[in-house]
Amino acid sequence: MQIQFVTVGKLKEKYFVQGISEYTKRLQPYVKVKIIEVSDEKAPEQLSEAEAKQVKEKEGKRILTQIKPDHYVFALAINGQLWSSEQLAENIEKLTTYGRSQLTFVIGGSLGLSDEVLNRADQKLSFGKMTYPHQLMRLILVEQVYRAFKINRGEPYHK
Repeated sequence: MQIQFVTVGKLKEKYFVQGISEYTKRLQPYVKVKIIEVSDEKAPEQLSEAEAKQVKEKEGKRILTQIKPDHYVFALAINGQLWSSEQLAENIEKLTTYGRSQLTFVIGGSLGLSDEVLNRADQKLSFGKMTYPHQLMRLILVEQVYRAFKINRGEPYHK
């Protein structure tokens, strides 16, 4: 089984890189992990709606080149479904039981995801109504996927 995380932009903050590296290392006994960073689109602070859509579309095209047709795609979206850690674990378990061995989690850039990426997603997942920096969301997501594997194996994990 392989899980890939496709994200927009390069992480620069050492503390995020270290945290993600730690959880990626912890995941390796359970699953192959691949993290793909696609470049973000340079944009001014103030954008019109049309300009923002254009930025998301350009980033979306880069994201979609990293997703194969047989991948089951989870897109992080504020209007996605709210799941508990146990529900995420259960859904990952179901997918693997029924032969879905390529899972991709997608995190957009600071403006979110394009309609094309959201339409490609098999599941839209939300971590709540609050907005998080996409760099922080990477760390939270990798930790939650690790937690899901611990839950599915019945192994202890701190609360």
